[in-house]
Amino acid sequence: MMTILTQRELFLLIIGAVTYIALFVVTWQNSRRKMLLLQERLDKVRAMQEVADIEENRKKIEELEHLISKLGSENSMLRLELEEKKAKLDYANTMARIESEKRERAEGDIFSSDIYLKIQQLLNDGRPMSDEDWQQLAVMVDSIYTGFTDKLYSLYKMSANDYHVCLLIKVRISPKDIALLTSHSKESVATTRSRLYQKIFGKKGSTKDWDDFVLSL
Repeated sequence: MMTILTQRELFLLIIGAVTYIALFVVTWQNSRRKMLLLQERLDKVRAMQEVADIEENRKKIEELEHLISKLGSENSMLRLELEEKKAKLDYANTMARIESEKRERAEGDIFSSDIYLKIQQLLNDGRPMSDEDWQQLAVMVDSIYTGFTDKLYSLYKMSANDYHVCLLIKVRISPKDIALLTSHSKESVATTRSRLYQKIFGKKGSTKDWDDFVLSL
């Protein structure tokens, strides 16, 4: 025997179906939004870490020079295109060499800076950093690694402690010493580093994975 739904039951069934569809749409939209945000972050990370492979570019330049030397005068447009590619590779290699030299000199500048020496004194005394110390460290890091702070905040809205941990990683302070300087436990510092990696990359990573990323910026 067929069951005939009452108006009330039919109304409740329709409401339930509409609610289910609405929840599905909201969940799907949230999931899509998260995926787009993650993709945007990863694109930014790739752009930040994009450094020319000097040796690989050198080989490509040699190949282009060889092709250009074989072209006759009738292939003027192709010659120009190849010369343009070669010029771009030359420029990329020049910038990569400059960046490499800057990074080599950076550590010497950091280790001889007033704020780094102050940090070593604080560690010897077993004292955390003050607000003024953090400001000096941030200025010093950004002066050596241009845009370091902006790059971090463009990826994730960090807390003050998140940012402080990243600054200390950048100047190669050990996790144990980071804990002392930030007045946190070693476990808390480790959690911060692994949490930041997962927030930025959308997957679990080790504390070293986060440290390596910060050092690459």
